[in-house]
Amino acid sequence: MKWRDKMAGKRKKEKKQKMKMVRIYIMGKEYKVPAGLTIMKAMEYAGYRYIRGAGCRAGFCGACATVYRKEGEYKLNADLACQTTVEDGMYLVQLPFTPANKATYDLNKIDADDKTLVNFYPELARCVSCNTCTKACPQELEVMDYIQASLRGDIAKAAELSFDCIQCGLCAMRCPAEIVHYHVAQLARRLYGKYIAPKARHLEARVKEIEKGKFNEEMKKMMKAKLADLRKMYNARDIEPEEEGEPKREAD
Repeated sequence: MKWRDKMAGKRKKEKKQKMKMVRIYIMGKEYKVPAGLTIMKAMEYAGYRYIRGAGCRAGFCGACATVYRKEGEYKLNADLACQTTVEDGMYLVQLPFTPANKATYDLNKIDADDKTLVNFYPELARCVSCNTCTKACPQELEVMDYIQASLRGDIAKAAELSFDCIQCGLCAMRCPAEIVHYHVAQLARRLYGKYIAPKARHLEARVKEIEKGKFNEEMKKMMKAKLADLRKMYNARDIEPEEEGEPKREAD
């Protein structure tokens, strides 16, 4: 048994020796961490504990906004800690929250016209088209373009271009005009969804069926079903035909 423990310890030591380490600087202090880790995992390896700002860890929530600079470069980079791999000599700091004013409104009481966005966010007029917001976006969105669309009152275009926004706040952090891009985009998408986008066919009828309890018995059966049976039911489900010109959906 002692021999096995000794060999296991030896293999662990050899593995550690083979592991390539890189230098990173967190809040100005140097740490050595394994190459290939994301910034988030590297910070945890270095002993930092995430109390907030970790979120989904999969690049969807935007909670782990990070600013960093590579050794020997003047450029300040912005990205997500859970998606960016550490590099030797990287100086970084995490920004778990971006303070930004958000307009107050009742979506049911405002109009979707060409002045709505600029009325709630007049700082849109300060945009100097520097494109810094686009360069800071970890989703590679054309942020400046949807801000210009918002300024023109093109709600549909602003909603389309900002659809994949994860609200990380990095655009607002870097903007010299102090525009809160992601809040503008959120209002554009809400206006588009409520007032402009075509209504889904049969949705109202289906909601009424649900309210009347048409699917109650079926739901009870599903709650008791095994996972394999649920997968079969899902793949055999009825799928509403797509509108003409839209890509065809397939069962997973």
